Amino acid sequence: MHDDEVNRRRHPRVETTLPVRISTIEPERDPWTGRPFFRATQETCANVSRGGAFVMTREPLTPGRRVLVEIGLPGGEPVETIGRVAWTKRVMAPRKRDELAGIGIEFLGGASDQLKLLEEFIRKQEDS
Repeated sequence: MHDDEVNRRRHPRVETTLPVRISTIEPERDPWTGRPFFRATQETCANVSRGGAFVMTREPLTPGRRVLVEIGLPGGEPVETIGRVAWTKRVMAPRKRDELAGIGIEFLGGASDQLKLLEEFIRKQEDS
């Protein structure tokens, strides 16, 4: 990560490997049948902040899509928040081990108690 990227961030970000469930809010249309459907996938969160997260996935969603994000914190219930796919990172043929495909999700909101749990987790990770 470049220094200018770190300086742009409003919230402290921590590296992690937490399970996360991503569910689309608006339906998509099946190209063959025309029927509406929703996506729901189990992925891994690579880093998280109060403002968003990077989620590793082989099936990135299009930027702008709104999603329900359920992050599984250690020893607790999942934190639920509504988010928006801010950007997509596709890696066709990784040249380095740390090149990860995924999506950047900006958190748009959630219940205040849920967001406090997330903030507490981040604070504990920063302190350790």
